[in-house]
Amino acid sequence: MLRLTRPLYQAAKSSTGITGLAVHRDPLPSLERKYESTLKALEALPATSVYRQGAEALTRHKLNIVKASNGDVGAVEKQLNEGQIEESLLIAGDELSLASKMAEWKAWEPLEEKPERGQWEYPSTSET
Repeated sequence: MLRLTRPLYQAAKSSTGITGLAVHRDPLPSLERKYESTLKALEALPATSVYRQGAEALTRHKLNIVKASNGDVGAVEKQLNEGQIEESLLIAGDELSLASKMAEWKAWEPLEEKPERGQWEYPSTSET
């Protein structure tokens, strides 16, 4: 099997085939920076925040994949399983944006108003 290095892989790719999504010529350093920025943004949330714990674990896992790839974009795409690397960049950007918003929203704090009775009750999925 022919393995293309990062520059050859991206040079050979002329289109993502997704309207409005251009080919990124050097995606791995950009992806690594986004993951690192997300981890930095998550530090603004309390360590007890469930969102922070989950987002940190997932982001660290993805960052480790990128760092261990030796520049092999195809291997990163396969391991991340998010589609093309350009799509992974969009997802990483969205997560970074959400991490900042979660800090602004202070989603870990108690509700300002008590929920109405039954608001958080859902129908059972099992039939009896």
